[in-house]
Amino acid sequence: MDEAPAVGELSPPDRTLMGPGPSDVHPRVLKAMSTPLVGHLDPSFIEIMDEVQDLLRYTFRTDNKWTIPVSGTGSAAMEAAIGNVVEPGDTMLVPTNGYFGDRMASMAERAGGEVVTVDAPWGQPLDPAAVEAAFDEHSPDVFGFVHAETSTGVLQPSVPELTDIAHANDALVIADSVTSLGGVELRVDEWGIDVAYSGPQKCLSCPPGASPLTLNDDAMDKVLSRESEARSWYLDISLLEGYWGDERAYHHTAPITNVYALREALRLVAEEGIEERWDRHLRVAGALKAGVEGMGLEMNAPDDFWLPSLNTVRVPDGVDDGAVIQHLLDEYDLEIASGLGALEGDIWRIGCMGHSARRQNVSYLLAALGNALGEQGAVVDVDAGLAAMSERF
Repeated sequence: MDEAPAVGELSPPDRTLMGPGPSDVHPRVLKAMSTPLVGHLDPSFIEIMDEVQDLLRYTFRTDNKWTIPVSGTGSAAMEAAIGNVVEPGDTMLVPTNGYFGDRMASMAERAGGEVVTVDAPWGQPLDPAAVEAAFDEHSPDVFGFVHAETSTGVLQPSVPELTDIAHANDALVIADSVTSLGGVELRVDEWGIDVAYSGPQKCLSCPPGASPLTLNDDAMDKVLSRESEARSWYLDISLLEGYWGDERAYHHTAPITNVYALREALRLVAEEGIEERWDRHLRVAGALKAGVEGMGLEMNAPDDFWLPSLNTVRVPDGVDDGAVIQHLLDEYDLEIASGLGALEGDIWRIGCMGHSARRQNVSYLLAALGNALGEQGAVVDVDAGLAAMSERF
């Protein structure tokens, strides 16, 4: 290329983000990202690292020493968890009830593990009895489950029952908390979770780039006693331990600005209070759910397993889900998403997470969605939906 590209000043649209992530970023987080860089081994940055780890422990509800932000998106934290805990010769039990259980399986296979499954339909949680039967049949070394399945809008109940089954069979438990951390109740230590990973761009309302991960001593002992090295050098926790552990030795250049952002996002969690934050998500998403149903639409997830941070809404017969999504973007600068995997085309996925979990966002969404559906001739009652939302608030 002989000539330099003619690229203008950056000017992305100002969207209201109500999809499955990212969510709206708090202005304080954006401000933190504009502050000056320091070196990744600067004494001042090491203090920031300590603060981020303490704030992550608070948010995960854990005392785990090995609690860090992984340099990368939530999938990097996921791969760090699975790729370090699962080694060649291990068997990992994974669920079949959603898109991200399938991703767990893929990562475990790439780590050299043998994958076995515990079956449940898409849109349903795991049954502890089925998990116990799978343990009896397969004797897995590692059990993975998705706490908040982003593809179906289902929240896994009875987590301590699942972890008790695994531990009674000497297996470690890995929990996907990408869409639950900071938004719905999650208690890593009390519930017996050995490893949990998440992403910052959902209920924490932080840009992706530094992703939460926590391991207890049992899991870390397994990582440090592996017979073979983890297949990823970059995500090798035994090496990352040197940087995020007591030594603070160079491993890679951390994404400094993303760590700043995560620190401020977690500071907002601590100021609000983690339990109060769970309650806010439940209250605001409950109003969203009431409004959607008041309009005459149907939720996909049963009430008993409804995930407040990610609401799945059935697409009415005769409606083009993609056309509705495009209409919301074009006319309202509002983002929601279509279904994944087995539910593609059947549902919309509407996030109610972090800074996006606010009354004004919910009322805006309901009015805009009603207009988009009306453009396709769908019969919905927007006024009834807004009234149901207001009553719930």
